[in-house]
Amino acid sequence: MTAWVYILASRPYETLYTGVTTDLPRRIYEHREGLIEGFSNRYGVKTLVWYEIHEEVISAITREKQIKRWRRQWKFDLIEKLNPDWEDLYLTLNL
Repeated sequence: MTAWVYILASRPYETLYTGVTTDLPRRIYEHREGLIEGFSNRYGVKTLVWYEIHEEVISAITREKQIKRWRRQWKFDLIEKLNPDWEDLYLTLNL
C-alpha cells in the first residue's frame, strides 16, 4: 500500500507540521477544513508545501519520524528543493 509523507506550513518559514497518510488528498482536505483536532488546527497549519510518495507504509512512517527530528532549517531546505516559492501544492494534486 502506498503512503505519503507531507509537510504543511502556516506561512513560509513559520509553523510546520509533518505527517503521514495513505490518502493524501483526503488528509490535506481535512487539515484545510479544520476537521482534524490538534496541532495543525490550533496553529492554522493548512498549506501543503512538500510531499513524497512511498511504496510501503512502514518506509513512510520511518521517513516521517526522521524528518520530525530534523532542525527547522533542514526542513526549509527540503521544502525549497521541491517548492522554492512555498506554493500550495494541494491545488496541483492529481492523484
